[in-house]
Amino acid sequence: MQKSSNTFWHQATIDREDREKQNGHSSTILWFTGLSGSGKSTLAHAVEEELHRRGCRTTVLDGDNVRHGLCGDLGFSEADRTENIRRIGQVARLFVDAGIIVLTAFISPFRVDRQRVRRMVEHADDFIEVYCDCPLEICEQRDVKGLYQRARKGEIKDFTGISSPYETPEHADLIVSTGERNVSDCVAEVVAHLEERGLIQKA
Repeated sequence: MQKSSNTFWHQATIDREDREKQNGHSSTILWFTGLSGSGKSTLAHAVEEELHRRGCRTTVLDGDNVRHGLCGDLGFSEADRTENIRRIGQVARLFVDAGIIVLTAFISPFRVDRQRVRRMVEHADDFIEVYCDCPLEICEQRDVKGLYQRARKGEIKDFTGISSPYETPEHADLIVSTGERNVSDCVAEVVAHLEERGLIQKA
């Protein structure tokens, strides 16, 4: 990866530990990955609602929203998808340093890109890969945007699950059966995982 020249890292006087202490919880990246329609965004926002209710400082980085701004110049080629995830990883890392729990909802279809983000962070608990496990047929049934139908007609190129591959995580930190379980049960599973890791206090 190319780096800017003549730049130097400035060490802040208030560090991550100070911010986490003030927040009353640890910071981390909850990286929701899965096919389009697998429930990533729905689950990420529902988990955020529960964490917010508990007084946690959070933010959600949603795939479509990010492509309206930060990554608005990118398409959906393999190279552009890789750059999209790289940018999101860097932003998410900044949120972790700010002491915030950042929830990301991106298809992020390639294992190498997800592993690259994992390597960006300092500690094992800084990146939690949550695989939203949902069969393709159910994702297509949920397709309110009509994207799968258009992809099958050839109107959308490089569409994950149809004309472009999705590489299932081999070692996800958490697998949530979003195709079978309701949202509230999935939320409880994710929150329980955070509690077990000691990142948030038990309710």
